[in-house]
Amino acid sequence: MKKRKLGKSNLEVSAIGLGCMGMTFAYGPPGDKQEMISLIRSAVERGVTFFDTAEVYGPFTNEELVGEGLAPLRKQVVIATKFGFKPDSKPETRWSNLDSRPEHIKQVAEASLKRLRTDVIDLFYQHRVDPDVPIEDVAGAVKELIDQGKVKHFGLSEAGVQTIRRAHAVQPVTAVQNEYSLWFRDPEKELLPALEELGIGFVPYSPLGRGFLTGKMNENTTFDSSDFRNMLPRFTPEARKTNQALVDLLGEIAKRKKATPARIALAWLLAQKPWIVPIPGTTKLRRLEENLGAAEIELTADDLREIESAASKIKVKGARYPERLEQMAGR
Repeated sequence: MKKRKLGKSNLEVSAIGLGCMGMTFAYGPPGDKQEMISLIRSAVERGVTFFDTAEVYGPFTNEELVGEGLAPLRKQVVIATKFGFKPDSKPETRWSNLDSRPEHIKQVAEASLKRLRTDVIDLFYQHRVDPDVPIEDVAGAVKELIDQGKVKHFGLSEAGVQTIRRAHAVQPVTAVQNEYSLWFRDPEKELLPALEELGIGFVPYSPLGRGFLTGKMNENTTFDSSDFRNMLPRFTPEARKTNQALVDLLGEIAKRKKATPARIALAWLLAQKPWIVPIPGTTKLRRLEENLGAAEIELTADDLREIESAASKIKVKGARYPERLEQMAGR
């Protein structure tokens, strides 16, 4: 597996990481624990060194799973986790209770260290910007944790450019994690140029459009009642029918490259900047192997121009989140 550095930080990770959220949360019933541990360890065997989790996934169960899965391999890997919510067992309020007070950040760090079975968190992200806590205070709290040796690197998720600049002035930001894929390209407007200027790495989550860009679903696909996608405007049957044009485009390129739509979608992201590291998630070994194969695909300048030209004519239908969740992004 090829390696990449996240910005100027010298944090080196596999070119493709593994997003672990879906193993316990969000996309239907949790996976079998032993199967998920086996999948995590299989990823390491295949060269993955970058694993993404968060306190709120579950809550808590995802960190516990990742901690157990990686405990025997800890020295070989980089673990990223996140703070910033008040974990709440009620799904309807879980994503609206923000808490990035410095004392809470420090409590979360201690609890995450235990669940992850480690003495240091490699990359600690603020999960969403808390409008009630100045970002300088957040950065200062993480700086203290770094000085104490409990955290190595500071990250932000779904933060706006001005917030990133203010945080970076207090404690250098190693990575920013936002949604980015061929069907959500907002980061290209302001975020990517700012990250390049500041020397910050970029970690796209949902790089396969929560599974849609793999070509494995269509307007008739139904989701489990507990699946998060049921509440996303972009996943209504009408939206999926319209957005199929993007999958068809990926399929055409994939056929020519003897690849799959998923591999082309990930290879496209990798081709955008050398400091971009996508973190597709999966619960299946065959999908893991499919995703990792994207690192070997070279898209030529002509391929990229063709994708750009065709994609620019496709208007994606549906917002990526319901309004109340969308309001928490880009602050």
